[in-house]
Order: sequence, then C-alpha cells, then structure tokens
Amino acid sequence: MEPAMHSRDQRPCPSPGPLNPRHLPYALLAAAFLAALLLLLLLWRAGQPGGFVSGLFQDLIRYGKTKGGSGQGPAWLRLLQVPKRWFTHFYVVSVLWNGFLLIWLFRAEFLGGSLPSWIQHVHRALGRDSQSEDTGCEHFSALLVLLLLWLHSCRRLAECLWTSVFSSGVIHIVQYCFGLAYYIAVGSTVLCQVPADVRNGKELSVQICWYHVVGVMMYVWASLHQHRCLVILANLRKSKSGKVVSLGHSVPFGDWFERVSCPHYFAELLIYVSMAITLGFHNLTWWCVVMYVLFNQALAAVLSHEFYQKNFSSYPKHRRAFIPFVF
Repeated sequence: MEPAMHSRDQRPCPSPGPLNPRHLPYALLAAAFLAALLLLLLLWRAGQPGGFVSGLFQDLIRYGKTKGGSGQGPAWLRLLQVPKRWFTHFYVVSVLWNGFLLIWLFRAEFLGGSLPSWIQHVHRALGRDSQSEDTGCEHFSALLVLLLLWLHSCRRLAECLWTSVFSSGVIHIVQYCFGLAYYIAVGSTVLCQVPADVRNGKELSVQICWYHVVGVMMYVWASLHQHRCLVILANLRKSKSGKVVSLGHSVPFGDWFERVSCPHYFAELLIYVSMAITLGFHNLTWWCVVMYVLFNQALAAVLSHEFYQKNFSSYPKHRRAFIPFVF
C-alpha cells in the first residue's frame, strides 16, 4: 500500500549503518539500566546486603510506592526528593518542546523551507549531514513518528492532570532532572532522522508504506490499553462517584493486569516499538531508544512486582512483572 501525493524519489529507505554519535547515548543508557537491573537481582539473591553504596543505589532506582513516603530515610536523602506528581512536568515539557519541533518540521516539509540554524548545528553534532541520502519515506516516517510522540505526550499529560491520583510518593531529584532531559532529547532524536536541510525547496514527496499502517495501528492499540490500565489504577483510589477516597495501594484487576503487575509499563514499551516500526524497522538509533525503554521499564516493573508480592499475601502468583508469560 503506497499511495503518494507526489512521487519524485522511488529509492528504498536506507539500511542501517554503523554506530554513530546518534546511537551511542541511548545504547549507553540501555546498558546502564540493564546493569542496574542485573545488580538489583544480584542484591536480592544475596539478601540485599546493607551499606552506604547499596543505599544510594536503591535510593536512585526506586520511586513512588517502591521508595516509600517522603518522611522515610535519612534527612540528607530526603532533601534530594521531589513529589512523584511532578511527573506531570515531564509531559508539559514534552508537549511544548516536541510540539515546537513538530511545527518546524511540518513547515519545512510542506513549505519547502529549512530548519533553524541551531537545529542544523545539532544535526551536524550528532552526525547528520545536510547532504545525507534523501528519501521520501524517511521524511514522512520522521514526521509521523514526531506526531505520534507529541500525541502520546498530550495523552499522558491529560491523564496526569485528570485521571491519575498521586499519593505522597517521591522521586529522586536526579530521576526528575533526567526525565526532563530525556523528553527534550527524544524529540530531537526523531528530528535528526531527516537531513538538516529538509526539503531544500524541492517538491514534497509523501509515501504511505505498509509499515506506517502497521506502526500506527500498534500505537493506537498499545495506547488504548495503557489508558485503560491507568484508569484501573486511578479507580482503586476513587469511589463509584469518582471522588478520591484513599491514597493507599490496592491490588489492581482487569485488562492486562490479569497477566502482569505493570501492564502500563509494557504498553509504554509497545508504543516505542510501534514507532520503530513506523520508521521502517531499519532505524538503528530508534531501536537503541527501544532498548533503553525496555530496560528502564523492566527495572521499574520488577520493583513494583516486588512491592505487590511483599505487601499483599494473596497477590496472584501467575502474574509476571513486565512482559506477559515471559518476565
């Protein structure tokens, strides 16, 4: 299925090349979170020995219900904690920043202009030359993925504001700053998948390929399930009339919760995989992003799974932590 508005370039999408500066940051992040996950499992196997370094590590990787309230822990550590509800700030930044990038890319694609010079400098710093191979599917894929990323941020912001019920849980200030930086970087990463001088005054070529359709369908499917799971979590703290009656934790049931403890994390992974598909499978940079999301969400899911098992004696034993039937 490849209808085109204007077809001037029928070359296939480029194949992945060797690692370059665009791949490296996410590959390192993926490796760091994999190492953190393995270290956590080793600590559990060893009975979680105490110590200053172990305490710092646990404080850095835990948040919300897995960390405990803001009044727990040494006083100097509490100074480095901010409310978990500040997660909302991530999506405010993402909506504004990625919306800004989306507008610039849309204008460059449809009006035949170029991206601002400062964005072109970022392109070159990340190894993306304005003379890179120019293909219609590459342009449309990047535009579509940036749109999907922006819509995802809009939905998550709306859920933080009007669906989720945040308790007194906290996150480490390092996690908070990292989250803000990530949502700025990830949109810029999508933008760097097209040449800096986007159209150079040439006629727009839009090619809708089968992987665009598959990617968007998977994105919608995963997004719907993530929203349903977040509604289920919120309803645990609300009465039937919708009034918040508790800030405690309960065992969730329904939808993907029947298979895993953290289906909203699993859905987040599927959303990023859907974007990799939308980019045409070949984009190594985005697959590095997917690997980072995989290990990041797996670490959070394992900690949440441990919390449920430790605090609820009747917690369903068949549930996995993150991926149904697997992990």
